[in-house]
Amino acid sequence: MSFYDYVAHNADRITFLAIQHIEVVLLSIVFATVIGVGLGVATERSPRLRRVLLLVTGTLLTIPSFALFGVLIPILGLGVGPTVVALTVYAIFPILRNTVTGLESVDAAVIDAARGMGLSSRQCLRRVRLPLALPVILNGIRVATIMVVAIAAIGAAVRGPGLGELIFRGLSRIGGANALNEALSGVVGVVLVALVLDLIFLVIGRLATPRGLHV
Repeated sequence: MSFYDYVAHNADRITFLAIQHIEVVLLSIVFATVIGVGLGVATERSPRLRRVLLLVTGTLLTIPSFALFGVLIPILGLGVGPTVVALTVYAIFPILRNTVTGLESVDAAVIDAARGMGLSSRQCLRRVRLPLALPVILNGIRVATIMVVAIAAIGAAVRGPGLGELIFRGLSRIGGANALNEALSGVVGVVLVALVLDLIFLVIGRLATPRGLHV
């Protein structure tokens, strides 16, 4: 059976796993965004703590995904739990880093003008700095999303949802009938999911950028 025939014959199953893949990625990104943006805002007046958090979250990226999934099994068992937690851990750093960068890149003259209009520091953050930093923050979310799309496939090692199931199952019986097609369909599915989500975030980022900042 050709790859095209295999995909056509198993389209429902592949589509179902692709939807699962997208759901677990987006759920993790939501958690990571709340944590990353929250930490970036909360540590604005504590540069030293902010540097420590960036160092810690950046270091977490160096942990091999198989090792992190394995460590989480005794705590969270198998399935969605360890997958979401692991993906969230990996996604925090780029979001936190871009939140910090975005807030720090706001022109001081704009901030002074906002304060001159009577805005408090909190109001200035909410009404001026965060909106201006939003494109940079969204780019961090976009990078984190594409990164965890690939890592989510490894979640199949702990029975996590998504296209990784096809990859692992195909590789486990390589040499058998349609084993290569099964693994390849998972790989191609992951690539397509990454491309679609990347395009969506590019559009959102474009729409969120103030007109005067468009290149």
